[in-house]
Amino acid sequence: MDRRTFLKTAGGFAAYSLLGPSLVQRVLPRSDDAFLDDMSHRSFRYFWEQSDPHTGLTRERSTSSRWHDEPHNNVGSIAATGFGLSALCIGAARKWADSEAIRVRVRNTLEFFAYHAPHENGWFYHCMDIRTGQRSGFHDADKQKSEISSIDSALLVGGVLTARQYFHDDAEIVHLADTIYHRMDFHWMLNGHPTLLSQGWTNEKGFIPYRYDSYCELTLLYLLGIGSPTTPLHPDSWYAWNREVNSYDGYRFVGTAPLFTHQYSHAFVDYRNRREARGSRVNWFDNSVIATRVHRQFCLDLAKGKKFPGYSDHIWGVTSSDSANGYVAWGGPPFQCSIDGTVVPCAAGGSLMFAPEICVPALRNMYDKYGTKIYGRYGFADAFHPTNGWVAKDNLGIDVGITLLSAENLRSGNVWNWFMTSPEIHRAMDLAGLQTV
Repeated sequence: MDRRTFLKTAGGFAAYSLLGPSLVQRVLPRSDDAFLDDMSHRSFRYFWEQSDPHTGLTRERSTSSRWHDEPHNNVGSIAATGFGLSALCIGAARKWADSEAIRVRVRNTLEFFAYHAPHENGWFYHCMDIRTGQRSGFHDADKQKSEISSIDSALLVGGVLTARQYFHDDAEIVHLADTIYHRMDFHWMLNGHPTLLSQGWTNEKGFIPYRYDSYCELTLLYLLGIGSPTTPLHPDSWYAWNREVNSYDGYRFVGTAPLFTHQYSHAFVDYRNRREARGSRVNWFDNSVIATRVHRQFCLDLAKGKKFPGYSDHIWGVTSSDSANGYVAWGGPPFQCSIDGTVVPCAAGGSLMFAPEICVPALRNMYDKYGTKIYGRYGFADAFHPTNGWVAKDNLGIDVGITLLSAENLRSGNVWNWFMTSPEIHRAMDLAGLQTV
């Protein structure tokens, strides 16, 4: 069976590991590795400069012209902070900052979340003031207050456990990380359901009336729950959520949400050469490889008929990002009418670990064609429009973060290597029947 036939075969997810570790961690051409090193170093700089040194909270968004003393720019994201803790480990390993200063920053961050940050049964607010940790609005001028978020807390804890495993020789860091993880009450977040977790909780209305019941970035959340040493979920939780199959141009894969949902959990969890024991026996790594390749083809198809001529073989990618009209949760397939030809670099950047042979050329061509107009102190701008000249003024912490972690997994496998030494995750994967192939 050739590669394309495999991809088109219904239920063919479990046939074999599509790329496998040898290609994912291949030796990159020197020029490509140098380019990724520069991009990654700039991405690390975002977390080093745009996180509060005392709380460790990372700004949700910033530009290189915004600094810590600007009171209107203190909205922090716990998901970005989770990526930031992993970024600190990458920076320490690559010696991008003083190792002891990084250790102190990690310790301060974990101490803040262990003992000072407001929480409900171990779960944290999506957005917090980076100086105080108090519940914050989503954006500077937004009066709406954020929710206690299950998925964002999971991404935070992904970084917490990565830091715990990297600094495994530091008893205080290990203790603080364990305090944060062990306190998460997964039974409370079920809100009475036997298997499916709530999307969150608010002070005003209690639990959000939606659950994580369909494939998205949820896999890390459920592994943390199944592996919890204190309030473990039943392993059936893994198979309780829906696996909607997406079909496009003859290709089949699970998931219909934007491309970032195929990336976030994979930044931490190494799903290579594993497949589920039940049902269609999905190999989640292969699934994200297919989703990335299909998304590129989707963008190329949008360029046909000159609808969006800015998309090309090496300029492509749309996932949730800023736009000329504000933040948009766009992507595809399927096509969404909101798409306007904008390119989002973290679409390719967050999939470097899946499909480097198409993602590295995409990022390099973006840089080669547009240069410093879209590439600055923190790497790529969040988004840009290749035909009308619009460029996002901000960098977003989650988009910088997924690009950095994916690049590191491609170049060294380090984030995977650190996170996957967590015994709780191995226990959860075993209980969920994620079998080695």
